Amino acid sequence: MFKSEKTNDFRDAETVIGPSVKVEGDFSGQGNLIVDGVIKGNVSTNGNLKVGDKAKITASVSAANALISGEVRGNIIIQEDLELTATAKVFGDVQTKSICIARGAILSGKCTMDQKNLKAENGKKGKGGVEESLGENKSADEAEDNFD
Repeated sequence: MFKSEKTNDFRDAETVIGPSVKVEGDFSGQGNLIVDGVIKGNVSTNGNLKVGDKAKITASVSAANALISGEVRGNIIIQEDLELTATAKVFGDVQTKSICIARGAILSGKCTMDQKNLKAENGKKGKGGVEESLGENKSADEAEDNFD
């Protein structure tokens, strides 16, 4: 879903934290960031964030888009798209516009999706919640038939 788009986004990485690098303290940047090492501190970028499969981040994370393959222990706020690969381990709350979770990924926390953006994407008027998409008198089984 996001794979081809995200791969292209990281060609112009401004900062790379390699596998042998350990950073303690807050990290803030404007461009794309690739983390393959260890960070103990908040991570924030206005660009895209890629967390490699051996990487570990212990802190809050915020970025425009993120592709996570490693471990994050802390809350995550992503403005647009978040992808968790099969090796991802996230222990914290997630807030994003859209999310893609691969089979095998671990997400232990609350996931909140921005309802305003979802309503605009789906062209829905009203609450945009489950009741609206299922219909007032439909059961979950009946609504599931609509997706087949």
